Amino acid sequence: MKENGQTVFLVAENTTGIGASEREAISQLNKLSANGLKKLMREHELDAIVTPNNAASSVLAIDGLPAITVPAGYGKLGVPFGLCFSGLRGYEPRLIEMAYAFEHVTMARKMPTFLP
Repeated sequence: MKENGQTVFLVAENTTGIGASEREAISQLNKLSANGLKKLMREHELDAIVTPNNAASSVLAIDGLPAITVPAGYGKLGVPFGLCFSGLRGYEPRLIEMAYAFEHVTMARKMPTFLP
């Protein structure tokens, strides 16, 4: 694993679990989440937040919020990019519906080609 740059996992193997500093960090993340994205979505009655690619993944991961990324198009060099539909816990059915509708309307996905 060292040759693949996975030192964070090697360090994690040597821990004894969650201590006081980790509990404090988790508490802070929970507060940030409750006063951030969750609050924004509830105050504005949003069904989803849409972001490019996985731009919001770290924010969503803080509180374990669901997300689904679908193909949205291709850049000038042919590199694909996507849109990420994310929401609150329990919003998975809505997110799947939105992602499916977006894919169905845009038909942005192309079969990959492997050129020599």
